[in-house]
Amino acid sequence: MSTFAQRCGVQDAQREEMVKRAVARINDGRIDLVRIAWCDLHGITRGKTLTAKAAVHALNEGIGMVSTLILKDTSDRTAFKVFEPGGTSSLPGFGQANNLVLLPDPASLCELPWSEGSNWLRAQPYFQDGSPVELDTRRVLTQALKLLAQQGYSLRCGLEIEFHIYRIKDAEAQLDPELAAWPGLPPQVELIHPGYKLLSEDWYDMAEPALRIVKDLAQALGMPLLSLELELGPSQVEAVFDATDAMTAADNMVLFRNAVRMALRRAGYHASFVCRPPFANIMSSGWHLHQSVVRLADGANAMRREAPAPGASALDAAMTLSDVGEHWLAGLLAHAKGMSSLCTPTINGFGRYRSNDLAPQSVLWGRDNRGAMLRVIGECGENATRIENRIGEPAANPYLYLAAQIHAGLDGLQNGLRAPKATDSPYGHDGERLPTSLPEAVQALRADPAMVAGLGTDFVDYFTQIKASEIARYDAAEDKDDFQRREYFSRF
Repeated sequence: MSTFAQRCGVQDAQREEMVKRAVARINDGRIDLVRIAWCDLHGITRGKTLTAKAAVHALNEGIGMVSTLILKDTSDRTAFKVFEPGGTSSLPGFGQANNLVLLPDPASLCELPWSEGSNWLRAQPYFQDGSPVELDTRRVLTQALKLLAQQGYSLRCGLEIEFHIYRIKDAEAQLDPELAAWPGLPPQVELIHPGYKLLSEDWYDMAEPALRIVKDLAQALGMPLLSLELELGPSQVEAVFDATDAMTAADNMVLFRNAVRMALRRAGYHASFVCRPPFANIMSSGWHLHQSVVRLADGANAMRREAPAPGASALDAAMTLSDVGEHWLAGLLAHAKGMSSLCTPTINGFGRYRSNDLAPQSVLWGRDNRGAMLRVIGECGENATRIENRIGEPAANPYLYLAAQIHAGLDGLQNGLRAPKATDSPYGHDGERLPTSLPEAVQALRADPAMVAGLGTDFVDYFTQIKASEIARYDAAEDKDDFQRREYFSRF
């Protein structure tokens, strides 16, 4: 009789070898628990913790998962009426809170350094007949990368992630049953550094105990961490990672963000990847995504230009970007509004777009310009020539953030789009304005034919309905600050 992995069509010789290795590690006596984790629409890992024996079985047969986990909004409310006739008519295979099956990837097995005897496996959902769940966001990125590969390219990405770390001074607000609510409050916290002293060594010394936990964690998980830095705001920090292929970058971001929150919580800290924590004096956090298109044929950076194009000026993309690079840049610009809800998917995140705040306001690019939405980095002949997209927030789902880049860039490549002149005034009046709210951004996604075609109408409809639930609850909330404190700061 075939295994579930075989029925899913994924059990090739390579996977069989990886399963054997994973089973050997799980059975070596040092592991007693294995967390089977899946990344939801909001970038949060969910799953089940299995005993070692059950985890070995799950590698080939998977484990059941209630399908409503895919249908949750940011408060964990189900955004579709799964128990009503027609409530999931737009979602074939869903309804009545039926089961899906999570199938782990044996190659992802890793030790959780903060939880002795615990290992971790990344999983993806399938229907019970073995067909894939196309709404799964990792699958969305997989499909985007396949389209890019058909054009002869892959994508490399480097991550710059700003976030906040606070010391917990009183967890009672979060754990007192008398104060429980849906969603609940975060713990009461205090700063780990007072801020407004960018890259200060003495402020770093104050934050070092927490940042050493982050460093040890990232390295133990095999992530290409380059630096840990103090950002300008109180308790704000940044982690910078070397470039990897796009899927590895997205996988790393999912694991890093959720692992940091768990490991630091055990040490008495509250880490938050929300863009704007609910305090009066804070600085917004962004997620700056560095990207370069790579030729599959030889692994070379396809954005690199050896010499400026004839007649190019300093404000022309062709001064330092190849034709491929310029087409990609122009595609990102053309679909900036359409991709904005995938890069900044929370109501909170749109508070970041302020003048002279190192965050974009308009659909513009600049040469090494941190005020522009897209920053072109590198000179002719540099292998590290790349584009930095500064539109994202650190709470974004990594798979959707990167998939958005691919669909936008591909449209630029396939249609030979050309970029306008670079800006030297990113906060001036030039350039079309980015959406200023989540409802506006969701509408811009629906109005962008290339983004809808790339992601699929079914996925866009699904994403839109879940975001509509979040927006409606925010609009109905009497205390908007309390909504963001519970909805985002407590949970992201």
